[in-house]
Amino acid sequence: MTGKTAFETRYGFRRNEVLLANWRENPFNRWSFQNLGELVPTARVAAAPGVVEAPVRDMGGLLGDKIMVASAPETVAEFLVRSSTDALTVMKGGKIVGDWFAPHMDFGARHIIFSISKSLTAIVAGILEGEGAFDPEAPVTVYIPEAAGSAYGDASVRHVLDMSVSLDFEEAYLDPESAFARYRRATLWNPGGGTESLREFILTLQRLAEPHGQTFRYRSPNSDLLGILLERASGQRFSDLMREKLWLPLGAFGEASIGVDMEGTARTAGGISVTPRDLARVGEMMRQGGMANGQRLVPEAWVRDTTSTGGSSEAWQRGTMALLFPKGRYRNKWYQTGAENGAYCGIGIHGQWLYVDPKTEVVIAKMSSQPEPVDDPLDVEIVAFFEALSRMI
Repeated sequence: MTGKTAFETRYGFRRNEVLLANWRENPFNRWSFQNLGELVPTARVAAAPGVVEAPVRDMGGLLGDKIMVASAPETVAEFLVRSSTDALTVMKGGKIVGDWFAPHMDFGARHIIFSISKSLTAIVAGILEGEGAFDPEAPVTVYIPEAAGSAYGDASVRHVLDMSVSLDFEEAYLDPESAFARYRRATLWNPGGGTESLREFILTLQRLAEPHGQTFRYRSPNSDLLGILLERASGQRFSDLMREKLWLPLGAFGEASIGVDMEGTARTAGGISVTPRDLARVGEMMRQGGMANGQRLVPEAWVRDTTSTGGSSEAWQRGTMALLFPKGRYRNKWYQTGAENGAYCGIGIHGQWLYVDPKTEVVIAKMSSQPEPVDDPLDVEIVAFFEALSRMI
């Protein structure tokens, strides 16, 4: 009888047990969320050569401090474990306060950020808009003429950016027979893909009777379409565009990656993997109004519109996420919490968060491997945790 391998000792299962059919399920996601490229095709987004990340910074006594986000007090460390956190990086005033890692994640490792990918993609859109190369008010068909027969045939880029396309599609994460499962196959994220590209799938989607722009509808194909829009507008592959416009100017220390489909189309709705610190640096750039390393990446007006002034309260209230942020809004793939501290965030399934509190100057990047893709009660607790942590630092 052979003993356990080092892999099995660390993760609790064997590598050959992680399959395309189960990689988003617990416990396999503790490994797969850090190793997307071993399961699906990915494109590289390289950092500048020769940059070396500063050593891990211990969070010290902060981990033992008590917080109250549920029915009983618990320590920061206990909440991180309870919420299936893989990594946490906290910044204040532009400086790293500390890092925390679960035993199964190493400092410097990449982790998939799922739908925070949407928020990063929108930043690239904001950069191109500032350069005059992308028009958010243009019809989708200006950039993608073949979208004419789909739900996007009479939609604007703004509708795509703000998730207000009247799209007949449901985010049925756990239904293997749904259109969402077909969507996952088109992204090569589920078994059986490779017969229909992501672009082909998106352009089969039809609209609802309601006019565009009235209701916030969280539909991920909108954000994959945004990546295609940016490629058409720029003439560049999204991975190259992201590296040139965002990753290098940001001063990212780690290489990023993004999942691609059978045609090489980037999964801009959810396929980006980055290190926790580089994700926090994105949040800090937004907190600085679009500045990083002494240079402007994104127009300040775009950042202000995205994080505080833009978006429709009415459309948000008609949507399905108002319970999380009762006074919230959604703009350019970012969530405005509507809280008194003016916080805003990017959110991804299975517990991915990029939270920015402009009042306390705190940025928090949280990467997780929660068992369920969506856990509404836990999301409410996580927001309370961020608010408490921001005040403690």
